[in-house]
Amino acid sequence: MNRVKNVLAQKSGQLIHVRSGDRVVAALRKMRDNRVRSVLVIDEDVLVGIVTQGDCAIKVLLPGLDATLTQVSQVMTRDPVTVTPDAPLERCMATMAARGFRHMPVLDGAKVVGVISIGDVVKDIIRDLERNVGDLMGYIMRDGPGG
Repeated sequence: MNRVKNVLAQKSGQLIHVRSGDRVVAALRKMRDNRVRSVLVIDEDVLVGIVTQGDCAIKVLLPGLDATLTQVSQVMTRDPVTVTPDAPLERCMATMAARGFRHMPVLDGAKVVGVISIGDVVKDIIRDLERNVGDLMGYIMRDGPGG
C-alpha cells in the first residue's frame, strides 16, 4: 500500500504558498507561474488556509471584486483538511472524493511538507497498474503454465 510520502518523493519538493494578507492576484500569479491550481496560505510558518483557482473565480470574479485589491484571507478555505506523510493513499483518495476537493496539504507534525492532489493519486495508481501488468506479463512469458 503506497503512502503519501512516496508520492511526495516523486514531486519537486517546492512549497508554493502565499500569506493571508497577500492580494488574490499574487496567488493567481503563483498558480500560473508554477502551473498548479492551488496554493497554500502560510503565515509565520503556520498553515492557515488554501486557495484554489475555483475560489478565485467564484469568490472574486463572479461577484465583480478586484483581484488586485482583494486579500487572500477573504477567499481562502480556512483550516483545510490535512494528511500526514504516513497516511495511505487510499485514505487520501477517499477523503478527497467524499469531501469534494482536489488538494490536501501534507503536515508532518505542525510543519507543512507538501501538497497532494487527486492527480498525484491517479498517477500513482497508474504506475502501480503498469507494474502489475509488467509482472503478470513476465509471469506468463517465463513462468506461466506450460512455460
